[in-house]
Amino acid sequence: MHRLTTRHGLDMPAIGLGTWPMTGADCTRAVHQALELGYRHIDTATAYKNEAAVGQALRDSSVPREAIHLTTKVWWDRLAPQAMRQSLEDSLRALGTEQVDLFHIHWPGKDWDLARSIETLVALRDEGKARCIGVANFPLGLLRQVIEQLGAPLSAIQVEYHVLLDQTPLLDFARQHGLAFTAYTPLARGQAAEQPAIRTIADKHGVLPSQVALAWLLEQSSVAVIPKASSRENQLANLAALDLRLDDEDRARIAALAKDQRLVSPDFAPQWNS
Repeated sequence: MHRLTTRHGLDMPAIGLGTWPMTGADCTRAVHQALELGYRHIDTATAYKNEAAVGQALRDSSVPREAIHLTTKVWWDRLAPQAMRQSLEDSLRALGTEQVDLFHIHWPGKDWDLARSIETLVALRDEGKARCIGVANFPLGLLRQVIEQLGAPLSAIQVEYHVLLDQTPLLDFARQHGLAFTAYTPLARGQAAEQPAIRTIADKHGVLPSQVALAWLLEQSSVAVIPKASSRENQLANLAALDLRLDDEDRARIAALAKDQRLVSPDFAPQWNS
């Protein structure tokens, strides 16, 4: 499987299984199934309330833990040093592992001490609780501050990214600084597959529209995707997107799509253009 390797030790499959909003036995079944089908990258978070279910799937699977890239995240209201430490300890306990492969700050905080939060994030990596560290949902200005002013050894950033949302400035910065760029909501909550241009490309190649949307992301350097899928059929289809090769005509069709559709912007979200 295609992998992304970046500075600071990250080695991550380019396609993973997103687990939100799956919970309980349904989540355990989907994660276990994905591992049996060949997935080696699982994405979860404290806020998803499914870490215990993911952990059960890891224990049930015949795939050894060391072969699986596991990402989790700390919520924005637990970014004070002791709270962040406790959050990760709780995650490790729920997941049944001594270390996660990537630990993200899930969203920027409100009225927070950014420097102390980043210092704690780095300390948790240095202590071996997380092999690599990153941030999610940080706008460019904040990411620049963390990298260039605070000197944080980040390995990745995770943000919404799909054929209907341009992230070029953030992606360019991530590439310049050796970060993996993980696209969540990569299928635009089903909207990508509804675009006539995407359907035309899919018909041309004899594939699903969702596979076109994923292939467009996966062919970009530094980009990983974590589509949520619970059925065997959809999990296999998403994996098969790795084998699809788009041509220049396809890329031109996708480039012509409006790219201003941000689908995830809760009331605590940052100013995206800051």
